[in-house]
Amino acid sequence: MDLALWIVAVLMAVVCLLGSAKMFLPREKMAAMGASAQWVLDFSPGALKAIGAVELLAAAGLVLPAVLGIAPVLVPVTATGLVLLFVGAVGMRLRRGERATITADVIYLVLCLFLVWGRFGPEAFTA
Repeated sequence: MDLALWIVAVLMAVVCLLGSAKMFLPREKMAAMGASAQWVLDFSPGALKAIGAVELLAAAGLVLPAVLGIAPVLVPVTATGLVLLFVGAVGMRLRRGERATITADVIYLVLCLFLVWGRFGPEAFTA
């Protein structure tokens, strides 16, 4: 189980790291990437930078505390924050009627819930 939790944590860290590109790309360029990226037009450039910053911090918070052995309880706390982020993403997709593109967000939400359950529960990091 510990290995599965590590795999999910690294996978979600990569997803968040890639998602943090919102901080650097203009929203018009992101919107031109396809139908699943049209949501960026609903947000200001500042809001997109904030979302990107949260994702960048989450990428670090999912892996570094456990690897460095410094406050590893931050791993499930970070995963809890990502659950909230992806609940918002799913809600936004539903509001926009993007049911075809909601699948990835739901999968990420479930993976983060698994990480929260596993790291707060049976495979919690011990001091």
